[in-house]
Amino acid sequence: METNQDNTGSQFLSFILRDEHFAVEIFKVREVLDVTTLTRIPRMPDYLCGVINLRGNVVPVVDLGLKLGMDSFDRTVNTCIMIVEINADNDARAVNMGLLTDGVQEVIDLTSEEIVPAPEMGSGMNTKFIKGMGRKKDKFLILLDINQVLTDEGQSVDSDIEQIDVQIPDQSVMEPTESVEAQM
Repeated sequence: METNQDNTGSQFLSFILRDEHFAVEIFKVREVLDVTTLTRIPRMPDYLCGVINLRGNVVPVVDLGLKLGMDSFDRTVNTCIMIVEINADNDARAVNMGLLTDGVQEVIDLTSEEIVPAPEMGSGMNTKFIKGMGRKKDKFLILLDINQVLTDEGQSVDSDIEQIDVQIPDQSVMEPTESVEAQM
């Protein structure tokens, strides 16, 4: 992992997944939302929870824990959706994705001394999605490379959702429809 050599460090948004502490670079996070109604899309992988309407845009939501191979969980009042911006398919195109997390904690500053490289796990373990380990107080934070997390063995989540052709109607130009009872 490249760290800042001037010791100014970096800012990360920390969050919880299945009782483990994680963080992503703050510049990747666009906003944090309460969990809202998710529209499930048939035949999508389990980790794709569905899509949400974010100011007229269809935004896919990934259960980040499931994507990382963790068990499913019951949603609580702390469960939220982090909207992150990723670069899809190794090009310049930026895509917003929602990440379902067990809870967002805080924005933290980590100096280069507080960030250590990802641990070596052996030849069969892929740890490319880990940018490093952040040391804060007496705990470690797993620093995720969110672009790598959302890429699964060469296939990105974006390619999984290309099948989604959901159009959200413009509410301002919709004509009122008669109720079923009025038609009878």
